[in-house]
This record gives sequence, C-alpha cells and structure tokens, in this order.
Amino acid sequence: MNSQTPQQKILIFIDWFLPGYKAGGPVRSMANMVEYLKEDYAFYIVTRNTDYTESTPYTTVKSNCWESFAENVKVFYADKALQNKASFNKLMDEIQPDIVYINGVYSWKFSILPLVVAKKAPLPKVIVAARGMLAQSAIDVKGGKKRLFLKAARMAGLYKNVVFHATNQKEEQDIIGVLGKKCRVQVADNLPKKVLPELKSLEKKQGYLKLVSLARIAPEKNTLFALERLAELNDFEGTIQFDLYGQIYSDAYWKLCQEMISVLPSNIRVEHKGTVDAELVGETIQNYHALFMPTRGENFGHVILESLSAARPVLISDQTPWKKLRDDKSGWDIGLKVQGKGFEVKGVGNKEEGERLKEQGSDWCSVLGALVEMEQQEFNSWCEGARKRAEGFVNNAELKAQYNSLFG
Repeated sequence: MNSQTPQQKILIFIDWFLPGYKAGGPVRSMANMVEYLKEDYAFYIVTRNTDYTESTPYTTVKSNCWESFAENVKVFYADKALQNKASFNKLMDEIQPDIVYINGVYSWKFSILPLVVAKKAPLPKVIVAARGMLAQSAIDVKGGKKRLFLKAARMAGLYKNVVFHATNQKEEQDIIGVLGKKCRVQVADNLPKKVLPELKSLEKKQGYLKLVSLARIAPEKNTLFALERLAELNDFEGTIQFDLYGQIYSDAYWKLCQEMISVLPSNIRVEHKGTVDAELVGETIQNYHALFMPTRGENFGHVILESLSAARPVLISDQTPWKKLRDDKSGWDIGLKVQGKGFEVKGVGNKEEGERLKEQGSDWCSVLGALVEMEQQEFNSWCEGARKRAEGFVNNAELKAQYNSLFG
C-alpha cells in the first residue's frame, strides 16, 4: 500500500456522498471509485451535509471542514450557507487540484456552479460525469427545463474544453447525440467494490420463492410493472414473497402500487420494508432467491452487480448494460414491451423462433414460474453463475487502466 500522499489531486463535487445512501447509484459509484483508486490519487470531495430529500445534517460527521474519510480521501460536508460560488472558489484555491471532477449535469449547486468556477481556474483538466443524465429517457423526465438548459449550455460554450466521463459506449453515444460530435468523451466503466461478500447459502424449496427489489419506489424503476407481472401468475401452486426496499419517491405512484398489491392472490405477499444502508445491500440480498427489478433504464445498475456479487441471480429488464445473463446462468434480461397478458418478443423473424425464445425464459411469467418451481440443486447452479459473472467484472484488469487514461 502506498503510505505517501499521491501527487495528483482530484477535487470532486457531488450532491450526496456517504454516509448518505438515499440517492442510490451515484453515491455508490463515487464511493467505489475513491476506494479503488485512493492509492494512486488524492481525493477531495465536496458535498452536502444532508442526505437526499433530508434537511437534518448528518450526526456522524462535522460540517464545513475537511473530514478524513479514508487514506488519501477527505470530504467537505458543506451546509447551505457554503454551497455557493464564493465558497467553491475558496476551496479551489485551497486545494489547487490537478483535476476537477463534477458528478452530474443539472444540479445548480454541485454541477453548474462548480463547472463555472473550475473553468476560470488554470486547471489541466475538468471532467463531467454524465451519470446517465444525457440519455433520452432521462432527458424526457421534466424535459422542457432540461432541453432549455442544454440548449443554453451549448450556446454559452459551458462544456468547451471539458471532458465527459461515460461509463459505457451507449452513454458515449448519448452524450455526443446531445452535445455534438465535437464534445470530448472518454469511456471508463463504473468501478465495483474491491472485495466481494462471503458466500452464503440459502434454502430453496420447490413452490416457495423470495424476491427482492432495492430501488426507490418510482416510475423509472418500474415497481408497478413488477407487481403487474406477479398479478398475471394466476392459479399457480406455491408462495411468493416480494419485499421492496427503497424510498417512496412519489406518493401517487405508491398508491397505484398499493392498489395492485391489494388485488394480488393470497399466495403472493408484497411488503415495503423501508430503506437499507448502502453497506448492507449485499447482505440483505443474500436473504432472497433473486433480485426482481424490471427497471426502465440504468446507466450501470450497482444493485444488479451487488446481487451478482452476493451470488443471487437477477430478473431485470433489457434496459441496462447487463446483457445475455441467461448465457452464463446469472439471470434474465427481458424486454418491457407487453401485449395484453402476453409479451412481444422483439427482433424475432418467425413464430418458431419466438416460441424457442419463450422456452428459454424470455417471458417474465415463465421465468417467475420457473423460479417458483426451482429446487435446491438448480438454484445453486444459478447462484454460482451469478457469482462468476460478478467475479469476471470485478477482476477485469482494464478497469483501472481506463481511469488512469481518464485522469491522465
């Protein structure tokens, strides 16, 4: 381990960071990045002193000063009074960073203001992590304001001489599609946790299935869609327990979910279990047979990797970077198009091929049914496949090289 402070300093601006966890993926992405690279770079993180949607400051850290978070990692938890241009200018002068890394696009306080400040300083590199915010599906949410901002940003040259960090080639295409071909983009995949959890076995009896979702209760996470798929499992023998962990983002949407829950058959039980601390996600997943999350889109999907790392297969949509899961028995990635109570198989040229795909488990209901009926030996093989998929990603030697290139 490097006992000296690395020469290259990276100043990071992000709306929320640990010990916060309610903002989900971006917090996990940043925590993994600094943990993975802290021996090679000195990180200084500027963030809020409250968690997502909260107004009460953290009780476990001090506000408005540099807190030692880990070796070569310090965090400045700013209260509202210091979330401004003058304060960020002062921190910039104090740290004299080699790189400013800005997490996100639309946040006035932690994306736009830091970018304005950073561009006025004599820095060799300013990096903006899009975090999926320039995907069309993300822009469509409150699209009027976002399109107006992006148009103004292009006209003002806000992103001139800025490097965008994309975590996959699709995101690279999304960024270029919005900001133009002259936009500089570098691809570096999201970094995983360096240490995988200990393997934990779980009993799997035929006719009993425990499913879990760890995501905010919101339309983009498609909670209602998951409940509707369960409702289609009519007249099956067995029991399904589906537990939801995550913040209720929209009361109106949660009401729709509750209405669906109320009409589910008695052998399908659904409960909302509140939220889970970020450090306990993997341990929580190990109490279930599979992750069930038909999300409308994920730039990465940290909870998916958490499930695979915990040796639990995933049942997800095809709107994430995690593809062809069934090929290595790590899970299923299925399209979201629905026709009545059947499912449209996309890209199929004939009826025979469509039937073959359905036999392979391309239909949500057939996969759920197969999981209910699955016995211990078969379940164990899917758990093994999930773990191997995670190990293949975590042990990819190219990951660190990508970040050395990004920060180089």
